[in-house]
Amino acid sequence: MDISAIDLNLLVAFEALYLERSVTGAAQRIHIGQPAMSAALGRLRSLFADDLFIRVGREMKPTAKADAIAPQLLDALKIIRATLVELQPFNPDSAQKVFTIATSDYLANSLLPRILEILKTQAPQINLRLVTVEKESFVDLIENGEIEIAIGTFTNLPTYILQKKLFFEHFVGICRLGHPAIHNGTVSLDQFVAFPHALFTLRRDATGTIDESLAERGLQRRIALTVPYWFVLPRVIAASDLIAAIPSCLQNHFTHHYSLQSFEIPLKLSSWHISMVWSKLKDRDSANLWLRQTIQQISQEIERSCQ
Repeated sequence: MDISAIDLNLLVAFEALYLERSVTGAAQRIHIGQPAMSAALGRLRSLFADDLFIRVGREMKPTAKADAIAPQLLDALKIIRATLVELQPFNPDSAQKVFTIATSDYLANSLLPRILEILKTQAPQINLRLVTVEKESFVDLIENGEIEIAIGTFTNLPTYILQKKLFFEHFVGICRLGHPAIHNGTVSLDQFVAFPHALFTLRRDATGTIDESLAERGLQRRIALTVPYWFVLPRVIAASDLIAAIPSCLQNHFTHHYSLQSFEIPLKLSSWHISMVWSKLKDRDSANLWLRQTIQQISQEIERSCQ
């Protein structure tokens, strides 16, 4: 049997006849006319080389062959219907789903409280999983569907990974309250270089953007501490004379919860943009689209608060 020549509607007609045991009832069940159902039965008989349904009294009884093929055909139609239901537009109110997002701890700190608030009111059965952004493998994880979205700063992305800019970031300085480098709320370049610094880095080195800017001026700072975690910095800075540069969206959190003050770094430093990236394969997926729109909405709120 050449399956490419089979009309799926014939299988739907078979299901209706098997369940209704009546040409008229089957026609009504799938909303077609009785002549069309009779024609479908004729094509089914030709296809399976069997009568399939024989009139016995007032009922169309299935033949042995119809009884033999019915369970698998009916199950197949159930699977097809279930698949099509899953393709319906995403409804956050009733959806049961897990979203996995890759991002850094500091961006999660900014995004997560608001995301959870929205999930509680709009998508109460959605669960969230956060993972770190592994620069070497996150593209593969997105492509394989293990991650819905990654949020951070990305370059040299393949063409099948789409990107949306969310907001711009820049560095601000932090130091303990009453730090001797602060004069009238500002820090001079000389004072900025004179005191030891803490540096966040994932590369296990001791050089950052600020060091490159200082080198252009023939200056060098002392990196007394490097850390791979943003949130180890506040208590360390609050208890020492160390200075650190942090992304601006951490400023309010750090100065609100710790004995810290922020200042403008006395250098011309470039800002950078925070983006979300996702697979082109999921660009029109309604669940992924809803998540992207939610993150974009929250990012606009973050950008306003960080200005």
